Amino acid sequence: MIEWQWAAFGQLMTDELYQVLRLRQQVFIVEQTCIYEDIDGLDQDAWHLIGWRVDEGGSRTVAAYLRVLNPGVKYKEASIGRVMVSQAERGTGLGKALMRQAMTIMNEKLLTRSIRISAQQHLEAFYLEFGFKRVSEPYDEDGIPHIEMLKV
Repeated sequence: MIEWQWAAFGQLMTDELYQVLRLRQQVFIVEQTCIYEDIDGLDQDAWHLIGWRVDEGGSRTVAAYLRVLNPGVKYKEASIGRVMVSQAERGTGLGKALMRQAMTIMNEKLLTRSIRISAQQHLEAFYLEFGFKRVSEPYDEDGIPHIEMLKV
């Protein structure tokens, strides 16, 4: 079962934050062999959406995650970043569930429909499914081709 948690940085328990940062390191630095500063100073101003895999004993493991930045923090619009699904959960539809959950929460709590993302170029079709449109030419970000996409 997946349990969703929407939290500001200060609402995260130490163990929750540790699990999130550990998975971000595993996915973005180790798996993608991308040496960059994942802890970029924006987490404290972000909302964090975590999909917890809850086992029969009630133990929770981060299965999916993304962070949301309010308008004006990174872009004029609100933005979504650090979108990831754990390796064990890929191919299950959890990435789509994560994005649907984010769109719903952002609409209700942030009252915004305009969202800008810096997407890895190979994921363009994935984000198109959620109403994002490409608004830039490809550019290099930490050795990985990216594009800016906007949903209005």
